[in-house]
Amino acid sequence: MNFYKYSAKDKNGQTVSGQLQAFSEAEVVDILHKKEMIVFSVEQGGAVSSGARGRGKKIKLDDLVVFSRQLATMIDAGIPLVNSLGILAEQIENENLRMITGNVRHDIEAGLSFCEALAKYPAVFSDLFINMVKAGEASGMLNEILDRLATFMEKQAALNRKIISSLVYPAVIVGMAVVITAVLLIKVVPTFKGIFDSLGGELPLPTQVLIFVSDILRRYFLAAILAVAAGIYLFRNYLKTVKGRYRFDRFILRVPVFGPLLRKLAVAKFSRTFSTLVKSGVSILSALEIVSKTSGNKVVEESVLNCLKSVRNGEPIARPLAKSGVFPPMVTRMISVGEQTGQLEKMLSKIADFYDNQVDAAAGALTSLIEPLVIAFLGIVIGGIVIALFLPIFKISQLMGR
Repeated sequence: MNFYKYSAKDKNGQTVSGQLQAFSEAEVVDILHKKEMIVFSVEQGGAVSSGARGRGKKIKLDDLVVFSRQLATMIDAGIPLVNSLGILAEQIENENLRMITGNVRHDIEAGLSFCEALAKYPAVFSDLFINMVKAGEASGMLNEILDRLATFMEKQAALNRKIISSLVYPAVIVGMAVVITAVLLIKVVPTFKGIFDSLGGELPLPTQVLIFVSDILRRYFLAAILAVAAGIYLFRNYLKTVKGRYRFDRFILRVPVFGPLLRKLAVAKFSRTFSTLVKSGVSILSALEIVSKTSGNKVVEESVLNCLKSVRNGEPIARPLAKSGVFPPMVTRMISVGEQTGQLEKMLSKIADFYDNQVDAAAGALTSLIEPLVIAFLGIVIGGIVIALFLPIFKISQLMGR
C-alpha cells in the first residue's frame, strides 16, 4: 500500500489537494469520485511504513472504540485536539493505530482538518467515521460526536459478537464430525476390510457401500482436497464480482432460518447507522450514501441507493424502502411517521433497539435449533458407519450359532 498525492476539484468548485493511502491510482480515483470530486492528477508519494501497511497488530473495532472514547474525554476536558492526539499516540497499545494517530497529529499541525487527516486512512476510518467527525468539527461538538461514535461501534461490536458466538458451537461440532468421519473411513474401515476379505463370503449391502466410499476417498483423497480448495478459490473470486456478490447476498437472504436472521441484522445495522448520522447533523442524502456502503449486503445496498435517488427527486424516505421489499412494513411505517413528525432519528433509534433484541433472540433460537440437528447428524453418520462395520460380524455370529 502506498501514499498517493492528488489534485482535484470538489463539488463546490474549489481546487483541493492532499494525500490518500491506497493500493493503486485507480483506487484513489474511485475514492475521490465517490466524494463527487473531479480528479486532475494522481501521483505516487511513497510507500506506507510497515505499521501502516498492517504488518503489526490489526486494528480492531474495539481499538477504535477506545480511541474515540478517550479522545472525546480529553477534548471534553478542554485539552486541544493536537495535544489530545499526542497523548493518545504515546499510550495506544496497538502499534498501527499509534503510528496513524501520530501521523494524523502531524497532518493537523500542517494545516489539515481532523476529518481530512483521517481520510488518508480509508482502510482504518470508514466513511461513517470521517463524515461524523466532519459534522462534529463543523458544529463545534466534536467531543459529543466522538462519544456517539464510540457508543455506536460498541453496539455494533456487541451485535457482531452475538452472531459469531451463536455460530461457533455448531461450526466446531460439524468440524469434529467431519474429522471423525474422515478418520473412520480412511483408517478404520480399511482394517475391517482386510478382516472381511480373510473371512470370505458376501458382505451386507451397507458394508459394501461403506467400503466402496472408503476406497474412493483413500484413492482420490488428495484430488478431493485440491478440488475443494479450487472450488473455494473460484467461489471467492466469483463473490468479488458485482453480479456474483449480489446473487449470493440475494440467495443468503432467502435461506430458511439464516435468511430472516441476516435480514434482521441488516435492518438493525441500517437503522443504527442512519440514526447516528442524522443525530450527528449529517445531511439525509449523505447519510443514505454512507449507510449504503456500510450495509454489508449488496441487496440492501441497492435498495438504499434506489432510495437515495428517489429522495433526490423529492420522494419521502419510507416509500422507496417499502417498494424494495427488503425492509419489513413495520420499519417503513415507523420511518414514515418519523418523517412526518420530524422525529426520524428517534424512530430509527427505536427500530435499531427493537431489531437488536430480535437478532439476539433469533441467534439464541438458531443455536437451540442447530444443536439437536448437529447431534442427530453425528448419530446418523457415525452410528451408520459403526453399524455397517459390525453387520458382517453379527451375521457370522448367527451362522456360528446355528
